[in-house]
Amino acid sequence: MLTHWVVMPTCLPHVLRRCHACASGRFRADGKFRVNAHHKLIDAWLLALCTTCGATTKLTVLERRNVRSVHPRLLDRLHANDPGLAAELLQDPVLLRRNRVAVDWDGAWRLDTGDGVRDRLDGEALDVSVRFAARIPVRPVRLIAEGCGLSRGEVERLMVEGKVVSAVRLGGRTSGDFTFMLKR
Repeated sequence: MLTHWVVMPTCLPHVLRRCHACASGRFRADGKFRVNAHHKLIDAWLLALCTTCGATTKLTVLERRNVRSVHPRLLDRLHANDPGLAAELLQDPVLLRRNRVAVDWDGAWRLDTGDGVRDRLDGEALDVSVRFAARIPVRPVRLIAEGCGLSRGEVERLMVEGKVVSAVRLGGRTSGDFTFMLKR
């Protein structure tokens, strides 16, 4: 029987960038945008606050773009400070690279395993499909350990014994959907 797990974001991730005021390295984005128009050109930034001192940093979303070239729905979302748009932008690798920042997902996601996963561990095998609701880089070993109520060391031991098998590499980080089988 196939069981479905979902890795879901619970809040926006922290932005990793050096603060100019206090030398802290973490910013909290809360979904606020600043939009500035210069005649026919528009700039837009995602604002983030330093977790230590509260200083603001701006992540460039649009830079000197012609207003007519920007989709009206995007402009409406920017003006409305849409937190969903902020979540989408913080997952965009192009935006992160252009602004020379990284994101930290620690404490910003949860694993939804459904009901009764630990009860079925006594059976023959557990076949699990893991789906990511957002691009959250997580080690599959951590997901398996958390979802099955095992320690990470025990999951690694089961992998060595061939009792945890998957088509994807379970040793590194992944943000893509995968399946695995746990044989007991």
